[in-house]
Amino acid sequence: MNTKNVLIVGGSGFVGRHLAARLSARNVSVRVPTRRRERARHLLPLPTVEVIEANLADDATLDALLEGQDAVVNLVGILHGNWGEPYGSDFARAHVALPRRLALACGRAGVRRFLHMSALGVPGQPGAGAPSMYLRSKADGEAAVRESDAIDWTIFRPSVIFGREDGLLNMFAAIQRVLPVMPLARSRTRFQPVYVGDVAQAFVNALDNPATFGRTYELAGPDVYTLAELARLAGRLCGHPRPVWHLPDFLGQMQAALLEMMPGEKLMSRDNFDSLARDNVASGPIAPELGIDAARLEAIAPSYISPLAPFTSERARAHR
Repeated sequence: MNTKNVLIVGGSGFVGRHLAARLSARNVSVRVPTRRRERARHLLPLPTVEVIEANLADDATLDALLEGQDAVVNLVGILHGNWGEPYGSDFARAHVALPRRLALACGRAGVRRFLHMSALGVPGQPGAGAPSMYLRSKADGEAAVRESDAIDWTIFRPSVIFGREDGLLNMFAAIQRVLPVMPLARSRTRFQPVYVGDVAQAFVNALDNPATFGRTYELAGPDVYTLAELARLAGRLCGHPRPVWHLPDFLGQMQAALLEMMPGEKLMSRDNFDSLARDNVASGPIAPELGIDAARLEAIAPSYISPLAPFTSERARAHR
């Protein structure tokens, strides 16, 4: 690879660990900032990865992190945040302000290459027609990246991402190990799950490819499932298949509100429920210049969902 030094913001998360591993295997030096080094301990064995405790809210810190880098990858994303119009301050900070500040920092440091993680379902125009704060803030984050003339950007919009540490299938499996039925809101919403390894490889393949500059790419697997079908698949694989109860919207909203108020890791929020108003399906296959032959969910999921696999807080947090 021509790119030798990469800063991955959000690199300690689900997609980040896979991307860091693939870049390290190519002898690329990877710098991963994190608020707490302990959260990125799984990256420490990778020989070319440097984990740095850093406060990304400080522009001087961003400037220091960008010294000597050839490219920046932004993987930061949150599923839950406080309420506001068009979105709350948590979504504004993570999805809009941070990519804008990173783009400006790249301009100051002379770092041209910038890869940005967005989400499938983001509207074509910033904030237009998006049913949730999550999607509206992701749209404005894309706009913040595109408005910078100082970077050669590429934006990725994945569908729900699956893999060993995923949050969705592991959550469905965990619930069905405990409950006799699976009550499910917006159960007919369609998804096109994409393998985390394919997402990471798309980023790797795009880094040095000028054909991807200034482009926005959908990332989705070969098969489409309803949410109910994904729940049933997880139940079968974990050895505890349960009947799926299709909740009408008013009960789905109540379920989301109750889960939002529960202590600990949030399984769902009202904003998640709003996001489910829109199908999460790509307009076509993955673009050929990304060089991805997308893996099928049912070829991968049995390797990590089984009757003996526990649901951990790490898996609950894993999503990008």
